[in-house]
Amino acid sequence: MASSAPQQISDRDLDDIFGPVFDRIAAGAVEREIDRRLAYDEVEWLRRAGFGALRVPAEYGGFGVSVRQLFRLLIDLAAAESNLPQALRVHFSFVEDQLLAEPGPAREHWLRAAGSGVLVGNAITEPGVGAVDRYRTTLTPGDAGEWLLNGTKYYSTGTLYADYVLVAADRDGDRVSVLVDATADGVRRSDDWGGFGQRLTASGTTEFNDVRVPADRVLGPGYGEAGRTYATSYLQLVQLAVLAGIAQRAESDVRAWVADRTRSYTHSVADLPRHDPLVQQVIGKLSAASFGARASVLAVADLLDGVLDAGAQDEAALDAVELAAARAQLGVIDTVLSATTELFEVGGASITSEDLRLDRHWRNARTISVHNPAIQKARSIGDHLLNGADLPFAWSAGSRDGQVRR
Repeated sequence: MASSAPQQISDRDLDDIFGPVFDRIAAGAVEREIDRRLAYDEVEWLRRAGFGALRVPAEYGGFGVSVRQLFRLLIDLAAAESNLPQALRVHFSFVEDQLLAEPGPAREHWLRAAGSGVLVGNAITEPGVGAVDRYRTTLTPGDAGEWLLNGTKYYSTGTLYADYVLVAADRDGDRVSVLVDATADGVRRSDDWGGFGQRLTASGTTEFNDVRVPADRVLGPGYGEAGRTYATSYLQLVQLAVLAGIAQRAESDVRAWVADRTRSYTHSVADLPRHDPLVQQVIGKLSAASFGARASVLAVADLLDGVLDAGAQDEAALDAVELAAARAQLGVIDTVLSATTELFEVGGASITSEDLRLDRHWRNARTISVHNPAIQKARSIGDHLLNGADLPFAWSAGSRDGQVRR
């Protein structure tokens, strides 16, 4: 008897759907970088294609892809525009939380919303606050059972592109997550991110001034709730997918530049740069960096598939995927930063042309790499392996009652 289980969409079908969108996005990458033009149009192309609904089950309007398939596409999107996977990072984590939630109206509502194209940004981090138990953003009682949200956040990645903002706040001493309409009265979103890379992630300041929040938008414990969770490895892996995509685009850009170049150094052993064995070596290293980074991301994604399919409850499995993501982080960062630095060895001063903007690859890689400092991650791995210390989970466990647990 034939199985009645739904047929999962193939990688080839996904490439047919999203490949042309990625190509269209990639075509304007240098121009956007030069003009610092936020990718509103490009996000809309992704929305219309259903990119934000990749993990949403088909019955709710999505594609129902595996975690591996999602991260495979995130790498390719990062190759087209490295800012966009980072901008969508919390959106995909929010969808995972809904998938893990107990069945009910709230879970169905938000899965259907994501399936229809709704995107979720975030407002977690606060200026001058070094720990999650000292949030100054507050949720206080309002009228008619509503709440009032007040505070200022920065590093609000993706929020300028989003329909809703997931906000971490303090409610009478307790940390809570609040889901706010991005265009609600009292919400002010700014593009004032000042980093030298990843400039188009919409990671600016978000201010909340007496924003009215219905009771059903208070979703549960906020960012930093103690306990093992899938989410730290998942969110870290999005950043590693960005690095893998950067390496992929850097190799492609430099290979194309060398292939067309006719002027070589006077002391080169070849008349054309593409025939110079030293130049060939740099291209080979770039290609290896791209391959290795991609393989590392997909290996961790395979583990996440198993963890999430099983409900993200097994502590040993959560430890294993967290450790894998941490190890991958150290390897991918070193590989990609080295490759995006060495790429300039293939040409003289002309390769630094502002028109090429090849420096964006290193700047973007360097910027995404410091979000979770590698020196801290290396120490935590060593402490765990030598002394059995707990790994540094930073996000709480996924929802179990129709409410997001962060």
